[in-house]
Amino acid sequence: MANPKKRKTHSKSRMGRAHQALKKVTLKKCPKCGEFRKPHTACQFCGTYKGKAVVKPKTKATKKK
Repeated sequence: MANPKKRKTHSKSRMGRAHQALKKVTLKKCPKCGEFRKPHTACQFCGTYKGKAVVKPKTKATKKK
């Protein structure tokens, strides 16, 4: 297996990692309930996708006293 002849400089190794940075998560408002959600996914709060009910919405658990 081939080995590098010279050591990579600090700047060259950092340049090689330039495309590996994390990207921001884009969020869109749900047209029905107004909560933020990822685009092209069903809303987890109201359970709709493109105006149609697709999934059962998540219910918040209440604590018993």
